[in-house]
Amino acid sequence: MKKSLVLAMAMALGVTASAYAANPFSDVPAGHWAYDSINKLAAAGVIEGYGDSTFGGDKLMTRYEMAQIVAKAMAKGANVDKLAAEFADELDNLGVRVANLEKKADNVKITGEIRAHYEDLDEVYYTPSANDKVKKGSNSKLRSRIWVKGQVNDDWTYTAMLQNEQVFADKGHSDNKGDEKVTFQRAFVNGRLGGLAVEAGRNNASLLGGEILSHRADRVKVAYGKDVKLAAEYGKLSSTDGGSLGDDYYAVSLSGKVGALGLEAVYVDVNEDEYLLQDNDIWAIGANYAFDKNVAVKAAYLKGDVENDKGEDDGWYAALNYKGAKAAKAGSWGAYVGYYDLAASTTISNGWNTGLANDYRKFFGGSEGWKAGVNYTFAKNIVGTVEYVDLDAKDDVQENKSLWSQVVFTF
Repeated sequence: MKKSLVLAMAMALGVTASAYAANPFSDVPAGHWAYDSINKLAAAGVIEGYGDSTFGGDKLMTRYEMAQIVAKAMAKGANVDKLAAEFADELDNLGVRVANLEKKADNVKITGEIRAHYEDLDEVYYTPSANDKVKKGSNSKLRSRIWVKGQVNDDWTYTAMLQNEQVFADKGHSDNKGDEKVTFQRAFVNGRLGGLAVEAGRNNASLLGGEILSHRADRVKVAYGKDVKLAAEYGKLSSTDGGSLGDDYYAVSLSGKVGALGLEAVYVDVNEDEYLLQDNDIWAIGANYAFDKNVAVKAAYLKGDVENDKGEDDGWYAALNYKGAKAAKAGSWGAYVGYYDLAASTTISNGWNTGLANDYRKFFGGSEGWKAGVNYTFAKNIVGTVEYVDLDAKDDVQENKSLWSQVVFTF
């Protein structure tokens, strides 16, 4: 391939330089027809010549030399999709990741997660009746998730998720064992309308970092702002094994940061909360502070509308986090510990690994206790977690200790 062809290609690329340096090549005279194009490409760092102040315009070039020029043009933001496709093998051999080409050629991205977990419990209460008490219980499942994300246009994306759970043990309920069906658990769009970030469809709704709510919901959520963000959402909580968590809900939140300090205020209104058997409003204010890149603390105060049998309708929690396992970095690890004192009306369905807190909310007016855990990345995209939970129910009778362990593979 002749260098003249490269020059023709370069003119089509539209690569420009903000300022022109003196002609770097001694064999390209100022009057040459390609002088301007060569000067632009050299100033932009796309071409370098042969290192002896010559361009060698009449010499043949290899496909690898051509691939290097394409790669440099791409790095400068040039639209070189067709050329990148033509020289894909050479670019790959040179270790060049054709990000722009991938984005356009592969409009749909598929990722996945496989999680195996085992939980050992000291005592399990399925209902307030003492006859339903089980001295020892366990949970064990294999959960598989497939995520599909498609680019609708420059501003909007569509995301879906399929899930399957294979139950090996479920708190002594042997009839729950087996291969369960695949369910379509996520289907939503994300995008922007003017200055608003918009999400609509079925996704996991998370309020106050998942401490008030972490559960599937069919909803519409809008948010405005970056450093200070105002968000509002309306939706219906999807069903659980025991029925729906509520009829519908709406929530507003205001969050922002002042240096290393993050603050958030949340209000949520739930109609016909299944556990409380009536409407409930929750107010909460939370804060988090990062001492450095490794150590952070968070705390919150929450208040609901419905009192439990002990006259309690509020709660609080505080937690400390150290580092954290990163899936992309083998050998990374983290640890965390937290204390929680939550009346039943302060949460809807939190995002804890164990279901103890939600069970105690449903039957015994809430819970009080602590949890601690560690996580570690065994190899890239393989992360393990071990968590210990010690909770007392608000009725002062039920208490439980849980040891949760899991390994998560992502791809």
